[in-house]
Amino acid sequence: MAVEIERKFLLKNNGWRGLGTGTVYRQGFLSTVKERVVRIRIAGERATLTIKGANNGISRQEYDYEIPMDDAEDMLNNLCEKPIIEKTRYVIKHDENTWEVDEFEGENKGLIIAEVELTDAAQTFTIPDWIGDDVSDDNRYYNSNLIKNPYCKWAE
Repeated sequence: MAVEIERKFLLKNNGWRGLGTGTVYRQGFLSTVKERVVRIRIAGERATLTIKGANNGISRQEYDYEIPMDDAEDMLNNLCEKPIIEKTRYVIKHDENTWEVDEFEGENKGLIIAEVELTDAAQTFTIPDWIGDDVSDDNRYYNSNLIKNPYCKWAE
């Protein structure tokens, strides 16, 4: 069984800019019920179908399968819930960990989140000086919830 263990953070400054390379992502969801999320993603030249189970703290089951690009484009355009998530992901090495900074576009423009994947929920790690508040337990920041309640509507 594949397990994802992930912490999410807001950013407190732009100190991350220029530290990693960016890849454009487009992703949509076929299912967003809390027991399971089914996602279609195009990241650069790679297309995937991902199935994630319900959260158990900062952990959950995750299965990821590469699919043909044409199939992914068709599902994003015709089957996925709207809006489609658009973002650029920057991969940044910091000490022993890899951080992923997602800068959102479209209806979530203005939102920037950093994530770090861990091997164990109790794993300790150093936090870069550009990392702000931990939002791992705030469901608003899950991509599957950003289609239901986009960032542009949070101030309303």
